[in-house]
Amino acid sequence: MDRVYNFSAGPSMLPVEVLEKAAAEMVNYGDAGMSVMEMSHRSKDYEAIIEGAESLVRELMHVPDNYKVLFLQGGGHTQFAMVPLNFGTKNKKADYVITGQWAKKAAEEAEKYITVNRVASSADKTFSYIPKLDKSTFSEDADYFYICYNNTIYGTRFTELPDTDKPIIADISSCVMSEEIDVSKFGMLFAGAQKNLGPAGVTLVIVREDLLGDVLEGTPTMLDYKIHAKNGSMYNTPPTYSIYVLKLVLEWLKAQGGVAAIQKINEKKAKILYDFLDSSEMFRGTVAKEDRSLMNAPFVTGNEELDAKFVKESKEAGFVNLKGHRTVGGMRASMYNAMPLEGVEKLVEFMKKFEAENK
Repeated sequence: MDRVYNFSAGPSMLPVEVLEKAAAEMVNYGDAGMSVMEMSHRSKDYEAIIEGAESLVRELMHVPDNYKVLFLQGGGHTQFAMVPLNFGTKNKKADYVITGQWAKKAAEEAEKYITVNRVASSADKTFSYIPKLDKSTFSEDADYFYICYNNTIYGTRFTELPDTDKPIIADISSCVMSEEIDVSKFGMLFAGAQKNLGPAGVTLVIVREDLLGDVLEGTPTMLDYKIHAKNGSMYNTPPTYSIYVLKLVLEWLKAQGGVAAIQKINEKKAKILYDFLDSSEMFRGTVAKEDRSLMNAPFVTGNEELDAKFVKESKEAGFVNLKGHRTVGGMRASMYNAMPLEGVEKLVEFMKKFEAENK
């Protein structure tokens, strides 16, 4: 069958050019005589791959020289523990903004090690907005301030960073390299690859060097950022193939003109869908307009049976993984970098047709 338009929240679609190149190099990478899957991570060939990936991250995200770029394992869930273990060492306290499931889970994990101050939450309206922050609720002695920059499930994003002098730690898993971000405003950023960067199995971490050093007593070696930084992300065998495909994605992104260029495309895709949702008599978005994500757009009809019919018929038409998260219901279209403009245009055409046929 033909390739579908995959609106999955993750793992998500990859650029066809990347898949084709990976396929062409599957059996024999360059003149290595073997697949990257078979390659020693200590070999010169693989060192060039991982160093190339780091160089591209630095170039595309304008990473300052005083930040380390790491390729780790364990996904966001492991980061939820690594963050307090590495950064909650002075006063053992941190501020968290609860804007969805992932921020909630991060706070719960951090509480196993430090005191967590939940400075604000949007749980009262099913996380459909980014709460306004009141500095009087911030902890004067917090070691860091934690946010989930883009909320995959609920379709919200921060458009303004918290006004704090504490290091800001941000989960950017579902928005990494989709829009320009000033890395220097953060103490640390992390992103699971399986949305905008590549296949599942590798997690990108960008951390300011001066924050490395102390860890809480009893921290496992593998959960110490300093160890990974010292060993160039190869303290143990890294997820070699995932990093290789990530590098191919970064090469593709650079060829598109970089992050600034892809941001313009992403804004155009989001506008096409949101403009339709705002004009539709059947479909409506679930997020406060000022907080809408460029990457993840939840929407509903208000009728569960009609939602189910839409998901079924859209799949038959080649638009897959549009079913919304169980906590929101309805539908969700994830429009990551690899989703072509055409995919969103055709989805909206289908939605208009569905609406006309189901009045």
